[in-house]
Amino acid sequence: MATEEDIAWFQSTFRPIPKPELPDDSVEYFIYHLPSPAPAVIDKAAEARARLLEVQRTAAELTKELLKDYIWQRESFRLEINKENGISSLHGRTNFGDSIEDEWVIVYLLRELTNRHKDIWVRVVDSDGEFLLVEAAGTLPAWLEPEVADNRVWIHQGQLRIIKPKQDKGRKVTERLTLADAHKIIQNEPDRFIKSTIIQEEAFYRLRNYPKQITENLHSAILTIPRKVAFLLHQKPAYISPAVEAFYIRDPIALRPLRTKDASDLTFSPDDLVTVSVRFTRVGYAQLKSQEFPVPSSWAPKLPPMDDQKPYARTEAGMKLACGFEMLLHDPHHQDKASVREMKLLLEDIETGDELLPTDEEIENTWDKREDDEAWMDINFEDLDRELKGKGKSNEKTGGDFGDASAQENLQRIVARFEEFLNDNSAGFEGADFIDDFDSDSDVDEEDEDDELSSDGEDKDASFDEEEFARMMKEMMGMPSGSGQGPDISTPLRNRIKELDDAEEAEQDDTEQIQELSRQMEAELKGTGVLDLNKHQHKLATGASSSKGKTPISSKADFDVDDEDDDVNINLAKNLLEALQGQAGTAGPAGNMLSMLNLRMPKDDRR
Repeated sequence: MATEEDIAWFQSTFRPIPKPELPDDSVEYFIYHLPSPAPAVIDKAAEARARLLEVQRTAAELTKELLKDYIWQRESFRLEINKENGISSLHGRTNFGDSIEDEWVIVYLLRELTNRHKDIWVRVVDSDGEFLLVEAAGTLPAWLEPEVADNRVWIHQGQLRIIKPKQDKGRKVTERLTLADAHKIIQNEPDRFIKSTIIQEEAFYRLRNYPKQITENLHSAILTIPRKVAFLLHQKPAYISPAVEAFYIRDPIALRPLRTKDASDLTFSPDDLVTVSVRFTRVGYAQLKSQEFPVPSSWAPKLPPMDDQKPYARTEAGMKLACGFEMLLHDPHHQDKASVREMKLLLEDIETGDELLPTDEEIENTWDKREDDEAWMDINFEDLDRELKGKGKSNEKTGGDFGDASAQENLQRIVARFEEFLNDNSAGFEGADFIDDFDSDSDVDEEDEDDELSSDGEDKDASFDEEEFARMMKEMMGMPSGSGQGPDISTPLRNRIKELDDAEEAEQDDTEQIQELSRQMEAELKGTGVLDLNKHQHKLATGASSSKGKTPISSKADFDVDDEDDDVNINLAKNLLEALQGQAGTAGPAGNMLSMLNLRMPKDDRR
C-alpha cells in the first residue's frame, strides 16, 4: 500500500501532461449551443447535440454554396461532433499552410453560421491565440492583454462579443476565464459583453469584400502539361495543392525519380503533352512560378526555344507542375495522404481501361480555357514608393498600379496606422500605449459606467469620438477634412504639431550656440596661425628649397625663429610629427587632423 510520502513523490514527479499547443499555420474553431438564459430542461445534452447536428448540416450546405470551386492550400474546413468535460460542441482544425486567406474564409463561414443559427456561439483561435484581437489591436481597451484574453472573444449572430472583467477600476486585470466560466457568463450575464462597432469593424476588416473575394483567391493559367496530369486535375482540381507543395518543399530524396534520362520511365511522361487551363490558389501559383528549377534531362528536348516567350513560359510552368506530381506519387513522405491514394487508384483505372484519357478534341471543345492576368505578381517599386508617400496613382503615362485594389487598400491602411503611431504622444519603444480605463481617478460607480451605452448601442468603455477620429485620419493621410473652412486639425494632433515646433526651435537654438562656439574656436586658432594655410605652404616650400641634403623638416634649423608666433608654430609642427610617428603609418588623430587641413602626411625618412 502506497504511503503519503509515495503519493507526494508521484505527484511532484509525474505532472499532468499539458495540452499541446496549436501547430503553426493552423486555425482551430469551436461551435457551442448556448441559449440565453440557460434552459431548465432535464436532457440539455441531448438538445444541444441535436441543435449542433443541424448546424453541421447547414455548414455542409453553406460550404457547397460558397466554396463550390474553391481550392484549399492544405486542409479544408470541416466540423465534427466533439465532447469535452461533459460539454458537446462542433470542433474543427485546419492547416492553411502559407495561404492566410484560407484562415479568413473559415472565419467568414463561421460568422455566416452564427447569422443562420441565433443560439450558437463560436470561438476561433490560431497559433497566435485570439488573432481577431490582433487585427483590432489599435482599438482595444488597455486591460485586454494577451495574458487574460483566453475564452473572452466570441462570435454570436454575426457580431464580435468580448467578455469584460468583473473587478473594480484602478486595478490591473488578472482575472482569467475558463471555458466553463465563459459559458456561464454567456448564458446568465449578458451585461458582461463589450459592444463596440469600432473593434468589430477592425477585427473583421479582412472580410469586408466577402463572399466576392473568395473567387479572387484563385488564379487560372494556361499550361502545357502531360495528358495524365490534365486528366487528374479535371477529375479533382484540388489535387493541384499537394502537387505544388511537393514541388515547393522538395529535397534530394524527392528528386530521385526525375534523374532518369528516359522519359518513358516517368509516370507523367512529357512525350504526350496538352495545353489546358489549370486553376491554382494564388499562393500556390506564386510558389510554382518563383522557384528556380533546373530542367530534368527527360524534359530538356520538350521545351520550346526561349525566344518563343509565351510557349516557353507555359511549358516551363507545366514542367514544374508535372515534376511536382511525380515527386508527390513517389516520395515516401507523401504516401499517407488521401489525395495520393486517390490519384494512384485513378491511374490504375487508366491502365486497366476503366478510365480513358481525354482526347484533344474533347479538351478543345469542352474544357475551360480561362487565363487570368498575372499583374498581381508584379511589384513596381516606384509605384510602391508612391503609395507609401500617399501620392496614389501617377498621372504619367508610364508606370502602373501597385498590386490590385485590395493590396492598395491594405497598404494605405498600414500607412495610416503607422502615422497614427507616430502622432501618438504616449507611444514608446514597445508601441503605442492606450488610455487605461482602470487608472482613472473618477469617483463614478463602476457598475453604472459599465452598463451605460451610447444612443447607438456603442459600449462607452470601448468607444471614442468617431468624428474626431475620422478627421484626424484624413489629416494624416493628406485628405481634405470636408470642412468648408479648411482643414480642422484635432486637438491631439494640434498639440503634437506644437511639440514638434518647440523641438525645432530648441534645435535651432542649439545650432546657433554651436555656430557661435565654432567662431570662437576659429578666432583662437587664427591667432596661433594654424589656420593660415597659405603661410604654412609658403614656409614649407621655402624650407624645402633651402634645405636639400640637410636634416628633416622637424629640425629647428629649417625655421626662422623671429617672434613668439613662430615658436608656437614650431611646437605645433613638432607635436604633430611626433604624433604621426607614434601612429606608425596607421590612422590616428594627427593624420585625421592633417587630412582635414588638406595636408598630406609626410613620410618618416629616419627609418
